[in-house]
Amino acid sequence: MSAKTILYVEDNEFNRKIVRDLLKRTKYALIEAYDGEAGVATAIEKKPDLILMDIQLPKISGMDAMRQLRADPATAQTPIIAITSFALSGDDQKAKEAGATAYLAKPYSPFDLLKAIRSLLPEA
Repeated sequence: MSAKTILYVEDNEFNRKIVRDLLKRTKYALIEAYDGEAGVATAIEKKPDLILMDIQLPKISGMDAMRQLRADPATAQTPIIAITSFALSGDDQKAKEAGATAYLAKPYSPFDLLKAIRSLLPEA
């Protein structure tokens, strides 16, 4: 059985490195995209098992990217964890309305992220 694939859509290299290092010790395979447009295109092409979506992204926002993914039959059911550093009251609800399955505010513990990933996508 092949590794389950996670797509991480994040424009900050430091944040991508943290997740890359975290997932190295798991059975998950990681693919990355650097902006909202690339995130949507990569998700539709590669069909990951789960998507980590930053909200503040260049080109199109994470919210708009999630709406596009939910509108596409290929990615409509893919679990998405929305991640934001600007956690304001109601942002979790807005993210869920845009299509997020779960929501995580930065700064988060890498262990909390891994727990959220495993709750939606068991490691096999």
